[in-house]
Amino acid sequence: MERLERELRTKRDAGRKLLVPYITGGYPGWQAAIRAAAANGADAVEIGIPFSDPVMDGPVIQQASQFALEHGTTPAAVLDEVPRLDVEIPLAVMTYYNLVHHAGPPRFAADLRRAGISAAILPDLPLEESGPWCSAADAEGIETVMLVAPTTPDDRLPRLVERSTGFVYSVGLLGVTGERSSLAETAIALAARIKAITDKPVLVGVGVSNAEQAYQATRVADGVIQGASVVRRLMDGGADAVGDYVAEVRAAIDAD
Repeated sequence: MERLERELRTKRDAGRKLLVPYITGGYPGWQAAIRAAAANGADAVEIGIPFSDPVMDGPVIQQASQFALEHGTTPAAVLDEVPRLDVEIPLAVMTYYNLVHHAGPPRFAADLRRAGISAAILPDLPLEESGPWCSAADAEGIETVMLVAPTTPDDRLPRLVERSTGFVYSVGLLGVTGERSSLAETAIALAARIKAITDKPVLVGVGVSNAEQAYQATRVADGVIQGASVVRRLMDGGADAVGDYVAEVRAAIDAD
């Protein structure tokens, strides 16, 4: 068991609900936003490595990613900054498999390890095609977080959960990331399905848009991932706004 899963399990088993904000790497202030998130109760941070065709991301994260790309952000530029972040929580990257394929899985996994990254989330990499990446990642001690969709059939669910390390990413609804007015019923239902078959941490992401929805999700799941609502605050108010929001969500999910 590597660092991310070990730390999330330890906190969960102590009764803590887990909070993982997403920050777009390369967007102005992203490093300070990660530090602010860590200082205000994040248990890990998911760093987005921008890609030109982000099929899982909605308008807010697309806009932040496009800005970063237009200003010269590359995978290497993001990873070079990670050792300077000086935070004590695990860090994961979220990106698309084209970037992994371009570098080659062994090189990409080694680059993550050298930067101090604990895990990778590759939403467009199907389980059936994940062998080369998973082998390279396992060899470097990089955890591979698998995504489970509401449409995942019962016979495929255990295989996804078995292969996932770090935590299991329970996708709250079909569609791209973005803020919604209410938490989808599928978010609760899927988290319950996953928790029924595994002791690994189960976190809900996609469509968890505010502190109230995070509270709702964590009554069933072990924690939440929040992307669009965090990135919007980074774009509108900078790192301080991210820190304030993480603190607000932290207080909500800690409530009895």
